[in-house]
Amino acid sequence: MEQDGRVAVVTGGTRGVGAGITRAFLRAGAHVIVCARRPPDAPLEEAGRAAAFIPLDLRDPAAVEAFFADVARTRGRLDVLVNNAGGTPYRLLGEGDAERHARVVALNLTVPLTVSLAAYESLRAARGSVVMIGSVSGTRPSPGTAAYGAAKAGLENLARSMAVEWAPHVRVNTLVLGMVRTELSHLHYGDADGIAAVGRTVPLGRLAEPEEAGEAAVFLASERAGYVTGASLLVHGGGERPAFLDAANADKES
Repeated sequence: MEQDGRVAVVTGGTRGVGAGITRAFLRAGAHVIVCARRPPDAPLEEAGRAAAFIPLDLRDPAAVEAFFADVARTRGRLDVLVNNAGGTPYRLLGEGDAERHARVVALNLTVPLTVSLAAYESLRAARGSVVMIGSVSGTRPSPGTAAYGAAKAGLENLARSMAVEWAPHVRVNTLVLGMVRTELSHLHYGDADGIAAVGRTVPLGRLAEPEEAGEAAVFLASERAGYVTGASLLVHGGGERPAFLDAANADKES
């Protein structure tokens, strides 16, 4: 299997997209360590393997350093780091002060930098890779989540610079996700009819599943992507159908 015997850390890998990534790496044969503030509701298991969970506040640099030192001591290696932890509440810019928005930027940009730096020596020794979990919000307007979008834009740029600085020892890529159907989708899109209606705005006609994000992350971390670094892989079902196509009243048959 692609990750057989490798050690992978998935930040925030206890639910949603992170859980899908964790399960994909387990299926691929990796030993997976998940870190987050809260444990998963149920053990994360796949293909006869279970992910190890270690509680960690990723906003505490000293705790992050200690975590990766412990991984190096107990596991002997680190091959893959998936910077998945992040997120944001819906908040228009005028509804929060700068400090609140700055906390969103810190979680989605500063934390992945802190984690990557703490993991670097172990990744370098294993000639491993980093997978940043980005978002289409970083490449288009993101009303209501502007700070999140700005942070994700910065994350892609950080990954490209990191890829150049850390080559050839560590590969760094970004998985740019569109809308994914998770246990929290109803908070963003409403009931089942709302989720289906939102899915129909995507060219492929549905939201992504967390496992599909996971399979793409496994690819970026695998030897099949051995010459891929500093790249951004779009996993968004074709993106968004341009609104003007539906608004125009020209004869679409001609």
